[in-house]
Order: sequence, then structure tokens, then C-alpha cells
Amino acid sequence: MYSDAKIKELEQKAKSIRRLIIQMLSKSGSGHPGGSLSATDVVTCLYNAVMRHDPKNPHWADRDRFHMSKGHCCPLWYAILADQGYFKKEELWTLRKLGSLLQGHPDKRTPGVEVASGSLGQGLSVALGMSLAAKVDHKDYRVYCLLGDGEIQEGNIWEAAMACAHFKCDNLCAIVDYNGFQIDGKIQDIMALEPIVEKWKAFGWYTIEIDGHNIKQILDAFSEAKTIKEKPTVIIAHTIKGKGVSFMENVVDFHGRAPTAEETEKALKELA
Repeated sequence: MYSDAKIKELEQKAKSIRRLIIQMLSKSGSGHPGGSLSATDVVTCLYNAVMRHDPKNPHWADRDRFHMSKGHCCPLWYAILADQGYFKKEELWTLRKLGSLLQGHPDKRTPGVEVASGSLGQGLSVALGMSLAAKVDHKDYRVYCLLGDGEIQEGNIWEAAMACAHFKCDNLCAIVDYNGFQIDGKIQDIMALEPIVEKWKAFGWYTIEIDGHNIKQILDAFSEAKTIKEKPTVIIAHTIKGKGVSFMENVVDFHGRAPTAEETEKALKELA
């Protein structure tokens, strides 16, 4: 369905987004690189090849909705939104500054952000509300919700998951960024998620498991999700924390630490 040229284009786009993430975090001196970099390929595909949206008309009634439930990874979202033209790229250098459009967690003042997020565990409930609103209003837009793997240890996620299946929210697609780490260490050591696929299936979800850095698999998964009827879809995207920067990959310290000037220079060389 997607040409090799399109896949290559998206790979290059994801690399440029990773560069923006590193640059903005370096300038701000704080933020969350690890989970931003792990989810870059998935969100790049969403905004460049999957979702129906219009940067010139962010409140277009028929737009697809995206909600970043793991809101601390907003540097990724901001980089994507700026790249898409929702606001000028120069705004990226104001990340986490007082009065900036770009706060440390998503805020509704930012063009393209539907709902504030960052209090983990609430995002799937938000997506459920959007999904049900579409059905009540007889709209055909789709809803996408990005979840962190550590985040789905929250009980609210599973209440929402049960409700999504009960109400047959086939216009909703959740994505779990399964990078294996949370702020305090490895997921498996803190509260293991396995068997994650079987758990989502048991809650009534259509489940797709992919390599979250393989562009073709990502695009195929989103295409498949659009064909599913009578139940919501979850994509379990196996990813690498800090993907794209060798010294950040699978290093828990970079969950919430911005790179130093020296680290920034090294990272940008790797992403050239």
C-alpha cells in the first residue's frame, strides 16, 4: 500500500523530528528525551500518513483526534506539530519557559492539542469520550491515543479499556509505547505487564503487535485498525527507550533528563 519511497521519506522525517527533540530539550535544560524518542516513529507516521487533520484549521469538526496520554513526552508532540505547521518552529526553543505555548506537559493553549494531559492513567478515558462523541454526532473521525507502558499500570486505564470494548468503540485506536522502562527502572522489575497481548484481548480489544520502529509495520497496523468493526484496537509497539541516540538507548537516566551541551552535540551527530 505504501511505496518504498514513502517509507524512506517517513524514516527521514522521523530522524529530523528526533533532532528537534534533542535541540529543544537541550535549550530548555529539562524534559523527557527517552519516551519522546521511543515513540517518534509511531507519531511521525500518524501525522504524516494516517490521520486526517488540517494545521490551518485545528478545530475542523471532521478532523481525526490524537491524545498523548503520556504527556511528559510532549517534546515529541510539539516537534511534530511545529513540523506540520500548527505553529512556528521558533516556538520550540521556548519549551518549559514561563508564558510559553509549550509547557512541560501538554496544555490546550498549544495549537493542535485537544486536551491537557500528563496526569498518567487518564488519557484512555479522554479518548473514550472523544470516540463516543463521534458516534453520538454521527461523525466518521477516528481517535488515536498514545499510552506509556508504565502508565498502563494505572487502574483507570483498565476501567476505560473495559468501557471502550463495551461500547464497541471501533473508531478508537490506542498505541502502547512498550519501551520497557519507567521513571524508576525496568517495567518488569517494578510491575510486569506480561502477558500484555492476552490482557488486552481479554478486555475485548483487537490487538496488533509490532516493531514500533519499523515504518512499514506501523503503517500496516494503522491500516488494519481501520478495518476492524465492533471493537477498539490496541497496537502494542515494541520500542527502544531513547531510540536513535546510542548513549540514551535503554538508559533509565534519560527518562527525564535533558542532554548536556556535550551530549547534545554527540546526539545530533548521530542523527545527522
